[in-house]
Amino acid sequence: MNTTTVPTVDPKKVEAFLGRVVTDFGAAFGVALGYLGDRLGLYKAMAFAGPLSSDEIAIRTGTSERYVREWLINQAAGGYVEYDEATGKYTLPNEQAVALTDDTSPFNVSGGFELINALLKADDRVKDNFLTGGGMTWGEHHHHLFEGTERFFRPSYIGNLLANWLPAVDGIVERLKKGIRVADIGCGHGASTIILAEAFPNSTFVGFDNHQPSIDRANQIAKEKGLDKRLKFQVASAQDFTGTYDFITFFDCLHDMGDPIGALKHCREHLSEDGIIMPIEPMGGRTTKENFNPVGRIYSGASVFVCTPNAVATGGYAVGTVASDDVLGEVAHLAGFTKFRRATDTPFNRVFEIKK
Repeated sequence: MNTTTVPTVDPKKVEAFLGRVVTDFGAAFGVALGYLGDRLGLYKAMAFAGPLSSDEIAIRTGTSERYVREWLINQAAGGYVEYDEATGKYTLPNEQAVALTDDTSPFNVSGGFELINALLKADDRVKDNFLTGGGMTWGEHHHHLFEGTERFFRPSYIGNLLANWLPAVDGIVERLKKGIRVADIGCGHGASTIILAEAFPNSTFVGFDNHQPSIDRANQIAKEKGLDKRLKFQVASAQDFTGTYDFITFFDCLHDMGDPIGALKHCREHLSEDGIIMPIEPMGGRTTKENFNPVGRIYSGASVFVCTPNAVATGGYAVGTVASDDVLGEVAHLAGFTKFRRATDTPFNRVFEIKK
């Protein structure tokens, strides 16, 4: 006879929890179908077009009406589109259209669908990481991660870099206007570097990243924009880039590095005497509990799938995506810097200033 005690549970609490789980199930499909809406041009077909039927959307996008019909039901259930029962047509509100289709808007979120879908393809590797303590480098992920990351972070850079982040760093705007040497470490496709180069024509810029395909793409974009005379992208890591710089930036990447202390030590050796380092880091709480919110949920998930695995695979000093200010400050001090402060922040990012 089984004498194991059955724990007492509150049925109402169980039902409430199941409600959360069902919401998450729907959200998971919402992200996957949002990705398809982005990739297939369904959102763009609906943007600022007024009410449309599933037939009309299918014709505009060259897709199957039968699948569009169900996709629209999912989107209406998630609050992305609005449904008119009298006409059987759907409308993408202007506010959603901006967020889902305008790549130049600081409100754009479409890259997040691509990024998350790319990360989820690594689920088997991530499972193995839990069992073995191993890692996975950035370049081993599905190739949509690289484009998705650029598309996800660029809107925040467009909305904040020039207007809020740089002005919070001691005197850097005036120095950039006069002309200084800038290195952008872990630049990816160069979204941050290009924004800086376009804004400050008297300064010179070099973007470094250890991922060759990203560097190739960044150089292509720089050439298309006519910036390639004073903006270069080169393959190099944070531990082996060359040159001397007055301003060194890390955009959402210092926490990914397996040796962040070594990276900052190398930066110190290649920083002018009055130089400044500006790491932009994802928003993380000062305590563990401060991450128990929607932003913390996203960033801690990203840490499991990409940031911590890359750090483990490239050195093992894994601070994580939601590393606290204290942890990041300790990294800076161990690298030999005496001045570290949070200069400003947004709901999604923290901006730090590091000096010798």
